[in-house]
Amino acid sequence: MTKAERTVNLIAVVLPFVAFVAAILLLWNSYVGVSDLVAFAVMYLIAGFGVTVGFHRLLTHRAFQTHKPIEYGFAIAGSMSVQGPVIDWVADHRKHHAHADEEGDPHSPHVQFGEGWIGALKGLFHAHMGWLFSEHGQAERRKYAKDLIEDRGMRRINRRFHWWVLLGLAMGSLIGFVLGGFTLKAALTGLLWGGFVRIFLQHHVTWSINSVCHFFGTRRFEVEDHSTNVFWLSVLSMGESWHHNHHTFPRSAFHGLKSWEFDPTGLVIRGMRRVKLAWNVVEITPERQQEKMTTRPPATPVPSR
Repeated sequence: MTKAERTVNLIAVVLPFVAFVAAILLLWNSYVGVSDLVAFAVMYLIAGFGVTVGFHRLLTHRAFQTHKPIEYGFAIAGSMSVQGPVIDWVADHRKHHAHADEEGDPHSPHVQFGEGWIGALKGLFHAHMGWLFSEHGQAERRKYAKDLIEDRGMRRINRRFHWWVLLGLAMGSLIGFVLGGFTLKAALTGLLWGGFVRIFLQHHVTWSINSVCHFFGTRRFEVEDHSTNVFWLSVLSMGESWHHNHHTFPRSAFHGLKSWEFDPTGLVIRGMRRVKLAWNVVEITPERQQEKMTTRPPATPVPSR
C-alpha cells in the first residue's frame, strides 16, 4: 500500500470521528434539529443500501439481477459510504470469502495474532479497522473482480469515487439547508449529521461485521470459518449481521433466514422483485438450510410393507 493510500485511509477513519466529537460538543446544552435527523436518516439509508444491496448482495455475490442503470445507481450510492471504490470493495470481499478466517483473509480476527486475551484484542482491532492500513484495496482486482473490470460503466464509477463521496456530503448539506430554513447554519449541521456523523456510524457498523461477527454471537450451521449471527446489529447493519447465515449461503439474497431475523436489505430486494426490478433472486429453501444444520432431526423411518 502506498503512502498516499495510507494517508487517505487515515483521513477517512479520523475525520468522521472528529466530526462525531464535534457533533457531541455542539449538542451540549442544545439539541439536534429535525432537519439534522432527516439528513442523517436519509443519507444513512441511501449509502447503507448502496453497500448492502449494491456492493454486497448484487455486485459481490450476484444474488439477483437488475437493470444496468439501477446497478450503477447502487454502485454510486455505495460509494457515498466512503468504504472505498466499488471494484476494490468487491475484490476485497470476494477475497475474504475465498479465504475466510484463514491465511489470505484480509480482515480475519483469528489469523496470526497469538493466543489469550491480548491476541484476541489484536485480532479484533485488525478485523475492525487495522486492516485498512495494510490490506484494504490490495486484493488482485483482475482475479477477484474481473466481471466489474470488464464493465465500462463500473470502471467509470470506480474512477470517480471521490466525486461520489463529495456528492454524498453535498446531499446531506442540501437536505439540512432546505428543511432547516435555507440558512447557512442548517446547511452546516446537515453536512455534519448527514455527512460526517453518518459516515462515522456506517464505518463502525460495517467494520463490526468483520470483527464482532467473526468473534461473538450464535451459530447453527456447519461451516469451517468463525462467522456468527449478531442480532443486536441487524437494524443498523440492515440485515448484514446475520453473517453466519451469509457465510453458509453466500449467494443468498436474504441473510435473515428465519421470520424473526430482521433483514431490511432483504425486504428491499423482495420489493424490487415484486415490481419487476429484480429477477433471478437467489433464495435458500428450508430443505437446503436443514442439510447444513449442525444438529439434524433423525430421519423419518420408512414404514415396511
